[in-house]
Amino acid sequence: ERLQKRLNLGRAPRRVECVDNSTLMGSEPVAGVVVFVDGRPETSAYRTYRIRTVVGPDDYAAMLEVLSRRYRDAGQGDALPDLLMVDGGRGQLGVALAVMRDLRLEGRFDVIGIAKKDERRGESQDKIFVPGRANPVAFGRDADALLFLQRVRDETHRFALAFHRRRRRSVALR
Repeated sequence: ERLQKRLNLGRAPRRVECVDNSTLMGSEPVAGVVVFVDGRPETSAYRTYRIRTVVGPDDYAAMLEVLSRRYRDAGQGDALPDLLMVDGGRGQLGVALAVMRDLRLEGRFDVIGIAKKDERRGESQDKIFVPGRANPVAFGRDADALLFLQRVRDETHRFALAFHRRRRRSVALR
C-alpha cells in the first residue's frame, strides 16, 4: 500500500513484472521478464525472449519488441501485472507507454521505469520514473519500498544476463 501511495498507482502492486534487455554490442540480443507476487519471486512465470527484429545495440527497439510480444495477447491465459517496471529511464518508460497505448492496454495496469543512480552526477538513489511526472520520485522514509523495486530490477537483470550468456555460449559452440 505504501508503494501504491508513494508512486500514485491505481492499485496495490501485488503482481509486479519487470523487463530488462541484455546484449553485448548488439550480439545475440535477449530479454528477460521476471514476476514477483506478494513480494516474492514467482519463478514459474519468468520468461525469456530472443530479440528477432533488432540489429545492433538498440535498447528502445528491443524493449518495443519484447513488450509487444509479451502483451499482444494480454488477458488470454497469462495474468496481467498490477505494475509493469521497465529497466531504464524516461526513454524506456516512453516506449512501454507507447506499446500499451498501441495494444489498447492503457489503464489496465501501472507502468514505471527504474534507472540506476549516476554517482558522477551526485545522485544517491536509483531513480523511479512515473508517467506524467518530469522528475523521478523521491522515496524519503519509504526507502524499503525502493529497496524492493531494486531487488526486482536486480533479479530481472540477473535472469536476462544469465540467458544472454547461455545464448552466446550455444552460438559459440555451433
